[in-house]
Amino acid sequence: MPRIFAFIDGANLHKGIRDLGWHIDYRRLRRWLSDKYGIERAYLFIGLVPKNKDLYTSLQEAGFTLVFKEITYDGLGNVKGNCDADLVLKATCEAYEKAFDQAVLVSSDGDYSGLVKFLHERRQFCILLSPSPAKKCSILLKRTGVRIAYLNDQRSILEYVK
Repeated sequence: MPRIFAFIDGANLHKGIRDLGWHIDYRRLRRWLSDKYGIERAYLFIGLVPKNKDLYTSLQEAGFTLVFKEITYDGLGNVKGNCDADLVLKATCEAYEKAFDQAVLVSSDGDYSGLVKFLHERRQFCILLSPSPAKKCSILLKRTGVRIAYLNDQRSILEYVK
């Protein structure tokens, strides 16, 4: 049975789904990733904001392996926690160490196109799961030629309902 890992850009996932007008149920997402794609480990890259301690606990309890990025603030006081480089480095290291057989990327960000090409050429790429609709998913990701699925198509399964 292949070992499949997910690499999730937490900010891109959150913002992409929020822009579609709904909220994701992370517990359902983790279960769906496991059931649908056989994902053994799901790395969630996220900025470390101390006041979000309860969120981090619930994400870990849902089965995510959190990878924290130290945050900074922009001129307006907004949190900046760009985790792109950390995600690429972690996925690349894990690929070279043969920690997984296949990778799933959850993001719509074209900055990951190089990683996707790298993993695809090594036959270690499974699917790209885009939080954004087709028209907003980066053309750079689309040009890689990998399979892409859009999370909005799974809204009935993944939506957080109070």
